[in-house]
Amino acid sequence: MDSRRFEQLVAQAIDNLPDEIHERLENVDIVVADNPTRDQLRHLKGRRGEMLLGLYEGVPLTERTHGYGLVMPDKITVFQRPIEAVCRNDTQVIAEIQRVVRHEIAHHFGISDDRLEELGRY
Repeated sequence: MDSRRFEQLVAQAIDNLPDEIHERLENVDIVVADNPTRDQLRHLKGRRGEMLLGLYEGVPLTERTHGYGLVMPDKITVFQRPIEAVCRNDTQVIAEIQRVVRHEIAHHFGISDDRLEELGRY
């Protein structure tokens, strides 16, 4: 899939989020990258065999204090090549992008991977 189409699908996944989510997504950049960098791969924390499909980098809303301000935006990165590698067709790519976007936004709201798994939304 070309990068422009992939970026459009990420934008569509964001647009399809409920209004109450959009209202709380202040100071968050959502970007697309081909692959994670070495530094970004460190977030896998030794989980062998897993691919990094997306990554939230920032301070979750639940950890912010009254002194939080004048900071760089949080960043959510969606990785195109790993997503394409785990999908067989465009329909699966679309579904995976939507899942990854929701997953990383959940981290912005302070929801851990363990909790997402408990909820069945990993």
